[in-house]
Amino acid sequence: MENLPKEQWAQVVEATGKPVVYKRIPVQKPGPDEVLVNIKFSGVCHTDLHAVNGDWPLDTKLPLVGGHEGAGIVVAVGSLVEDVKVGDHAGVKWLNGSCLACDFCQQSDEPLCAKALLSGYTVDGTFQEYCIAKAAHVARIPKECDLEAIAPVLCAGITVYKGLKESGVRPGQTVAIVGAGGGLGSLACHNLVNDVKACTRDGLGPHAVILVAVNEKPFQQAAEYVRPRGTVVAIGLPAGAYLRAPVFESVVKMITIKGSYVGNRQDSAEAIEFFRRGLIKAPYKTCGLSELQKVYDLMHEGKIAGRYVVDTSK
Repeated sequence: MENLPKEQWAQVVEATGKPVVYKRIPVQKPGPDEVLVNIKFSGVCHTDLHAVNGDWPLDTKLPLVGGHEGAGIVVAVGSLVEDVKVGDHAGVKWLNGSCLACDFCQQSDEPLCAKALLSGYTVDGTFQEYCIAKAAHVARIPKECDLEAIAPVLCAGITVYKGLKESGVRPGQTVAIVGAGGGLGSLACHNLVNDVKACTRDGLGPHAVILVAVNEKPFQQAAEYVRPRGTVVAIGLPAGAYLRAPVFESVVKMITIKGSYVGNRQDSAEAIEFFRRGLIKAPYKTCGLSELQKVYDLMHEGKIAGRYVVDTSK
């Protein structure tokens, strides 16, 4: 820690519903089971905007450094950490830490842990140059991976990958991913039931629907176009929205409707391996950390297609 700066640049939520503040804050020291990661790049997720607005039924830490898609280099480790080394490339994800001892943690459902720590929500996240995370939960990033390009995978990629696993789809089956285009894609979903069915080979609809939209309407349509015995997986979290489905169609089509919350550590490792093999290419634009509020404004207006990644050095 002697060679590390005492202060750093960060984007801070000082009050919900107000613009973030770009300011200098102290660099924290990692605890015994923690690591300090020099964040090089961080993806910007719609969840970050919810944290700024305070419109979810889950209290945020204030003041708060948002962000949970951070890719960087480990610069310090706690006294009990043995399997993460200084110089390792690591990712700080939404799930910053969990107890590792409860029933959920024991069955690889760490995101459901009652003591879960959430990056950029209940603990400070990745919109800063140096970020703390529990060593057991940082994602191991192979050094050949581009830290800028992999940043969006650390939430969006892992979360959608988990949703695909939860859907139970098999090779050769059809999946509809609703809201995949970002703000524009999710706001353009209106009378699409017949169009989606027509896109499938037999006209019966997709085997699974993955809902990542940021408004409510797509969540009310999915049961109408998923095929019989199909699965609807809700991932997106529009504020105040409800997941509604017609009872008759749901019963006679024998469909499954379920939620899927961020991936566990194994899901994260698998998604990163897909990226390393060149099988995931997420479209993104890059800007400086200092420009984060502009990204939030575009997100609020539904003008972002794909993802934004912030460079913490700018």
